[in-house]
Amino acid sequence: MPHAVSMAAPGLQALILCGPGSSFPTFTANPDENPKALLPIANRPMVWYPIDFCYRTGITSITLICPPSAAEAITTALNTNPFLTSLPHPRPDMLAPEGLDQNTGTAEILRLPEVRSIVTSDFVVLPCDLVCELGGERLLQAWMVKSASLADLLGDSAGPSSGGLGVWYETKTETPIKGEETDFIATVPLTHASLPPRKGSLLPSISKLVYSLPTDSLNDLTEERKGFPLRHGLLRRHPRIRMLATHRDAHIYIFPQWVMKFVSENDHLESIGEDVIGWWAKAGWQTGLSEKLGMNKIFGRVEQKEETGSSEDDGESPDDDDPEELRVRSSNLTTSGNGQAAKGDNHTTESERETVPPMLAYIHPSQPTAPLIRRVDTARLLLAISLQLAKLPSVEEVGPEEASPFAHPRKVAYPEGVKPRTTITKQDSLVAENVTVQEKTSIKESVVGANCQINEGAKLQQCLLMEGVVVGKNCKLTRCILGKRSEIGDGSILTDCEVQENLLVEPKTEEKDAKLMSSEGLEATEEEMQEVFQDLDDSGQEEAIV
Repeated sequence: MPHAVSMAAPGLQALILCGPGSSFPTFTANPDENPKALLPIANRPMVWYPIDFCYRTGITSITLICPPSAAEAITTALNTNPFLTSLPHPRPDMLAPEGLDQNTGTAEILRLPEVRSIVTSDFVVLPCDLVCELGGERLLQAWMVKSASLADLLGDSAGPSSGGLGVWYETKTETPIKGEETDFIATVPLTHASLPPRKGSLLPSISKLVYSLPTDSLNDLTEERKGFPLRHGLLRRHPRIRMLATHRDAHIYIFPQWVMKFVSENDHLESIGEDVIGWWAKAGWQTGLSEKLGMNKIFGRVEQKEETGSSEDDGESPDDDDPEELRVRSSNLTTSGNGQAAKGDNHTTESERETVPPMLAYIHPSQPTAPLIRRVDTARLLLAISLQLAKLPSVEEVGPEEASPFAHPRKVAYPEGVKPRTTITKQDSLVAENVTVQEKTSIKESVVGANCQINEGAKLQQCLLMEGVVVGKNCKLTRCILGKRSEIGDGSILTDCEVQENLLVEPKTEEKDAKLMSSEGLEATEEEMQEVFQDLDDSGQEEAIV
């Protein structure tokens, strides 16, 4: 598909975070040679999708950020993979900061000197595992209308600053993915304009974020506190709250440049999604939190106010969920008839509320016809989203104007390699270049990568084959993911299996719901898990990694 730049995005930069892929142990046992960013989704490298999103948004200043150990593999792919070499100019830049390793949190990445030096304007942060069919220019327009201030647009540094925008999508779809992560968020409606938005506008789906936390973290906190940790002050400040527990953070963030300073001056922030967004959302309503996070200082609005019982420089992370603090502060607040904090509240002033620019949330509609937005960070999602994209009509079928940005030119790229007396359901399958398919084979609802060989009598149902896979005679594979250059011996029957790259599966193997890996790969996976458990023991919490 050609990459059409839909609109100009002058000065806006994009950072694509290319993490280690610890959630794909079968296929990234050696993350230096096989980084997560290069795993194929519907025959395209994973990182192609967020790059394509940037070009469709009109962003051409794109930087891929990865650990130094993975830089060579990703650079090689940018120079050799046909999908990546066909990207328009200017090409994405590579940045491999010296201090970035496989365990660095996403907010910590923004504090690295190499990253701070390249961010010179408002910017977008994306994960490498994002598949977003929605046009980014529509998100950008909504952000500019609802969050970017007039002072920013006019270049007035003394005026109020812009806010940010994040994206959340529903996970409980018609085909939910077992075990997919979710986030708990709370939003409040924005003031509606007097004129209705134009058709296709995202503004009706934009609200203000006031609370954000991964659902797992919320469950742990609720169990620890023996109750739901929601402050009375939030309800007084925002009586109309919408709470969502089945949505997931897409990790698409449009940030004003001041966020870099905010992250740098709060070194307790480890992840963008949980820490930066979570604290920012609460700072808009929680008494004294914006001052404690240094926002007043960032915006040059330091005011003389009464003490609130805590120091700005106490050296500790803000703890807004302390139940004792909740009871004390609640007793000092009164509520006016309209549900807002009363004017007599000497802790939360209008000037303090205005200090915090809004963190907005775009809640993606969940209708089946809505554009696809999905994180692909587990093997189940890798298979499911690849199969979903395989159902898109090809450019050959519907023409370039009607085709999805993720449509392939043809469903079977090399029909000359397909022998007679074969069955390939083109409406829900993809077969890449240089694939040979022998007689009496059946390929249904599957994705077959380049240079694969499917031998006589083989049957594939809901499978994903990476490049160079060999499937032996009379094999029967159902809901399997086969790593690149793996080989399945004749007569094997595999169901719900993952096969490591370069692995030879013995003939007539029968396995179900298994990860087939070499002994070295299993040892590497066990070592990684031990390191994760050790980190949890040492820190008491899991670091967020994209």
